[in-house]
Amino acid sequence: MNQYASAPQRSLWQRFFQQAAVRSTVVLICFFWTLPTAGMFISSFRSANAIRTTGWWTALLHPFTSAQWTLENYATVLTADGMLNAFINSLIITIPATVIPITLAAFAAYAFAWMRFPGRDLLFAVVVGLLVVPLQMALIPVLRLYTGLDLNGTFLGTWLAHTGFGLPLAIYLFYNYISQLPHELLESAFIDGASHYTVFIRLVLPLSIPAVASFAIFQFLWVWNDLLVALVFLGTNPDVAIVTSRLSAMVGTKGEAWHLLTAGAFVTMVIPLLVFFSLQRYFVRGLLAGSVKG
Repeated sequence: MNQYASAPQRSLWQRFFQQAAVRSTVVLICFFWTLPTAGMFISSFRSANAIRTTGWWTALLHPFTSAQWTLENYATVLTADGMLNAFINSLIITIPATVIPITLAAFAAYAFAWMRFPGRDLLFAVVVGLLVVPLQMALIPVLRLYTGLDLNGTFLGTWLAHTGFGLPLAIYLFYNYISQLPHELLESAFIDGASHYTVFIRLVLPLSIPAVASFAIFQFLWVWNDLLVALVFLGTNPDVAIVTSRLSAMVGTKGEAWHLLTAGAFVTMVIPLLVFFSLQRYFVRGLLAGSVKG
């Protein structure tokens, strides 16, 4: 840089180099972060012999050679290894286990934010306190209760378990958002004779879509990727096995079959990726709800 350059020019060059350094760092972090995933994705389309003899990066040298690519790995995983049935079971468990806590938490959060009833503050403090209680503490008592009620090994028992474990966070997140809605808007509806139910359905719920979407992402990903709760309450019955259970079994029985493990891993990732990218525009808005007042 010219030593006789003016101060504004030096400042401009400094900002340019700073921005270039930041962007280069971000690009490098993203590259190294996604490199293992890219390698696993490429390996899922290669044959077992190709994976054993050459590295996945060698496929990029001749990407248009059809002989090195195959869909047999995915066909095997979805049929012979029971992953397709587990995929359906995961959807059966995850969708209700996401919808039920969202519905209950939305009603509860509205009650805590806009309704006055005895013990409201104490009950809300209990809900917040449940956020710090590890779910592992409740597994054995709930399992004993399920055994007595014949709910162990059923989808209903798993729905109730995930609903109970997810409700405290959902109520707290929705309360932060709903309590910050404009008071004038709701008060005008009450003056016009609207009931609490009407206000909740027609005003509060549509305005709370960002909070609902952000929690839906959390709950869906947590339930879909869960293994502990599924093993405890569903057991090892293959008829009700989910994708994480099947993937864990594949690791145990096919520890050297990397071509099948990589394909199975990406089968389990498809739905979570679709959910996240479809709702990600609401994600930050929902998380920041109620964090700043004024």
